[in-house]
Amino acid sequence: MTFEASIDKKVSHSSALEYLLTVSNINVMENSNMKKHVTVVGAIQIGFSVLGLMAAVAVLVALTFARGFIEDDNTAQMVVRFLSISIPLLIGIISTLGLVGGIGILVYKPWARYLVIVVSAIGCVNIPFGTVKGIYSIWVLINDETLKLFNKEVPSVNIVQ
Repeated sequence: MTFEASIDKKVSHSSALEYLLTVSNINVMENSNMKKHVTVVGAIQIGFSVLGLMAAVAVLVALTFARGFIEDDNTAQMVVRFLSISIPLLIGIISTLGLVGGIGILVYKPWARYLVIVVSAIGCVNIPFGTVKGIYSIWVLINDETLKLFNKEVPSVNIVQ
C-alpha cells in the first residue's frame, strides 16, 4: 500500500501531520494479528453456513419423505407437515444470515460484525461445535483491535505542493 503525499500551501502543517499519523495507524492495523482471526471467522461462518443450507435441504427432503408413511393419522400428518416446513426454514434463515455475515466480515463491513455476533450467539446453542465457533467468533469480533479494523477509514486527504 503506497500513499503519495505532497504539501499544499493551503493545507496547514498540522493537517499534514494528522494525515501521516492516520496513514501510519492504517499500516499498523494492516499488520494486525486480529486480521488473521477475522479472516478465520469469516471462513468459518461461510463454511458452517453452507453446511447449514445443505442440512436444511436434507431435513426438508427427509421429513417430506417421512410424511408419506403417515396415512391414517391426520394429527401426525399435520405435525410432520409443520415440522417439515418450519425446521428447514429456521435452519435456512440462520444459515443465510451467517453466509451473508461471513462474506461481509471478509470485506470488513461494520454491519457484518454485528450480524455475525448475533448469529454466533444463536449458534452457541448447537453444542459442541456451534458453541466453540460462537465463543471464538464473539471473542474475535468484540476485541479492541478488531474494532479498529472495522472502523478504519482510508483518509481521502489530498495534500499537494
